[in-house]
Amino acid sequence: MTNTPAAATRPSRRLLPVAGAALAALLLVVLASSGGSGSGDGGAGAVDAAPAAVTVTGPLCDLLPAGSEPGNPSSLAGQPADQALQWIPVLTTFEAAVRATGLADELTRGVTILAPTDDAFVAMFSRTNLDELLLRDTDVLRDLLRDHLVTGVLPVSELIAAGTVTTVAGTTLTVTGRTVTGRGQTARVDEAETVCADYQAVDARIHVIDQVLGDLPSTAGEDDDGHPAH
Repeated sequence: MTNTPAAATRPSRRLLPVAGAALAALLLVVLASSGGSGSGDGGAGAVDAAPAAVTVTGPLCDLLPAGSEPGNPSSLAGQPADQALQWIPVLTTFEAAVRATGLADELTRGVTILAPTDDAFVAMFSRTNLDELLLRDTDVLRDLLRDHLVTGVLPVSELIAAGTVTTVAGTTLTVTGRTVTGRGQTARVDEAETVCADYQAVDARIHVIDQVLGDLPSTAGEDDDGHPAH
């Protein structure tokens, strides 16, 4: 049996060291509103009937909830997108941003969500900058999130077939595809790549990507006073 890190098999909403107090506070709200760890009624694992199987593809999928684990792809298919995001452990920052900007309603209108991982946010923003976006610059953050939404519920194969897609914010993204041996099909969306594609939610398709899209300047590597870290 292959040894798998605990973080890879446990779909807890743990606070990764990717942001500061703002993200911590927002995640506490998530836990309170969802009844704690999600083990009670109404959680990702609480379904009345066995859901249809959902297949996700990409190199990161093996490290995310699968099989009968809470948060597995099939268990999320009947949930609103903002709730489904809570159960994908690498999307804590993106989910907190959705909550901070009040964007949940826009995720129920038939959209494709290109959701950057926590690591992608770390690579893009300093901790201070991300806190500012989550707490004060929510209009800027909302615009950034809309650069990760595409109208229409598009599986990765349809994104690739389209060649280009336009985000809700009006940005045109170029999409190309490739097949990874043993991992299925992935899509390159501008400079980002899908690392676990084709999560399904109600009126939405979620593709986890490895970079933040949009035109905000990168502040990664800056310390808390906004100057380059040494």
